[in-house]
Amino acid sequence: MELSWNGILLLITIVTATVTFFVSLINVVFNSTLKEINNEVKETPKVSVLIPMRNEEKNIPKLLNSLIEQSYNNIEILILDDNSTDNSYEVASNYSHKIKNLRVLKGSELPNGWLGKNWACHQLSQHASGELLAFVDADVILAPKAIEILVNFFYKYKLDALSVFPTQIMNTFGEKLVVPLMNWILLSFLPLILVRKSHYKSLTAANGQVLMFKKEIYHKIGGHTIVSNHPVEDMELAKLVKLNGFRIATFLGGGLIKCNMYNGFSESIQGYSKNFFKGFNINWLVFILFMSIVSLSNIIPFLLILYDLFFIIPIFLILLNRILVSYLSKQNIFVNLLLHLPQFIVFLFLAFFSVYKTKFRKNVWKGRPV
Repeated sequence: MELSWNGILLLITIVTATVTFFVSLINVVFNSTLKEINNEVKETPKVSVLIPMRNEEKNIPKLLNSLIEQSYNNIEILILDDNSTDNSYEVASNYSHKIKNLRVLKGSELPNGWLGKNWACHQLSQHASGELLAFVDADVILAPKAIEILVNFFYKYKLDALSVFPTQIMNTFGEKLVVPLMNWILLSFLPLILVRKSHYKSLTAANGQVLMFKKEIYHKIGGHTIVSNHPVEDMELAKLVKLNGFRIATFLGGGLIKCNMYNGFSESIQGYSKNFFKGFNINWLVFILFMSIVSLSNIIPFLLILYDLFFIIPIFLILLNRILVSYLSKQNIFVNLLLHLPQFIVFLFLAFFSVYKTKFRKNVWKGRPV
């Protein structure tokens, strides 16, 4: 029996909505969110908190103030100023009298074959003395027990590396249109428990905002040297952990680790587009096709519901998925439901824009080409 055009659309949207709903449901059932745990492990290894910093004079005080309050005492804090053009170095250096275990370093000039953040992280690793290396972006904010909980999770699950997707702080309407999409695609297509349980590198997710390694493992896999010119270095390092037979896990911040990643709509678009396409590591035509199906499957049912009432099925699954992902991400459920359609219009635009900027080498971040 031939399917009509709306029958084909209905089938595609139901399949897509079913997959994303069940993946998000799995993520709720096997909740991979940071929380305080009763852990019998008593290890208190030295943690090197390594912070690459470029033009972060507004953000770095928030991170440093949160580090002052940490319950975990065996830490050193290293900040590397990556040739900032603002007062980042001076602002960070002013904390030296407040934090006795803080060192603020001046970064070397960017050499050929390196991207800025990767070069900064590599330099930081050369100065670190801790058993655990925790790379933390300058726009992250840590709850007082965050480092302690990271260490506890590290040893509870016998890990060699871990990463965290922080709870995102969104202050403007433009950010609310863009920022929720990162956690949506993560939690709708990847059961996070499989990052820890599976050895397949394809089942990997990592976020460079918070990335922790055993120091010896970091150097065994080649560290940032081996991803010197890769714009999605966090994912590549995570895959290398698995490829070398080591254990990695990915967690959600759960409000214990937060990040104010971008400011406003334009910065959010520019920030996501620089690595959205590259992060999937697939042919650009396949990427565009996949993202078109995903985004249109989240738009079309709402447009055709009056034409065919059976579209209520994917709509129901879509809304359930948005509720589950928003709950896990500690995002405003009502806002994400209200903005669902404009968010996915932006999502489709981002897919095309990211491919365009990558293919034509238009990606620039903080004054440098990416």
